[in-house]
Amino acid sequence: MYHFFADSAQFIDDGKKIIIDGDDFNHMVNVLRMKVGEEFSVSIRDEDGIPGAEDEFSGRKEYRFGIESIEDSQLVGELRFVKENGAELLSKIYLFQGLPKGDKMELIIQKAVELGAYQIIPVSMKRCVVKLDEKRAASKVKRWNAISEAAAKQSKRGAIPEVTMPMSYKEAVKYAEQIDVKLLPYEMAEGMDYTKKVIESIKPGESVGIFVGPEGGFADEEVAFAGENGFKTITMGKRILRTETAGFTMLAWLMYTFEV
Repeated sequence: MYHFFADSAQFIDDGKKIIIDGDDFNHMVNVLRMKVGEEFSVSIRDEDGIPGAEDEFSGRKEYRFGIESIEDSQLVGELRFVKENGAELLSKIYLFQGLPKGDKMELIIQKAVELGAYQIIPVSMKRCVVKLDEKRAASKVKRWNAISEAAAKQSKRGAIPEVTMPMSYKEAVKYAEQIDVKLLPYEMAEGMDYTKKVIESIKPGESVGIFVGPEGGFADEEVAFAGENGFKTITMGKRILRTETAGFTMLAWLMYTFEV
């Protein structure tokens, strides 16, 4: 079943119907060739892109519609039922990703969304090869958010994870102050027993930040600065993982921990 995102304003008749137009209409009718009677599911965008806990149109709910009619430029769906528990994890996971080379960021965003990341923050670190000026960064972020939305639709997420503008390392550490548990995977960290204890100690609903270094890894001063700001330095095993693999691994561990 195909999944889409909509604004609460698209709901009509006290939420019993929905109007689909614009790009989604074109995709449903002209690309997917959907017909009257076929079903599709919808999650609601909140104003800031996060699933609301109290809102009637919460991102944690999935609305199942059947196509009632198709006109020249809009489609009307009729509500069939609401699935109360959507696809969002109990905890918000923030992925702080050191800017990688080439187009690796696109793959990282796609898979991070599939694995349940709440927000993705590109970070310029000391050993990053890639340097983005403001104009290039804005263009990249626009594309990255489009990739996030496509991945959210494919994986039937209840919300579209935001990809922020790139931050400096110090800005990212400051931004992470709001997060309950902050993790920094590092090859020189303590053994796996400590890592397991840290992950097992995370309480349901606590937010988690993961800092992943670029291809060259973290500089010593970056690791020290993170420790001074409440980060837990953990290991991911005896093998050295690529920057794109490290984030996936951490997200998979946390998804296993938080999934209900």
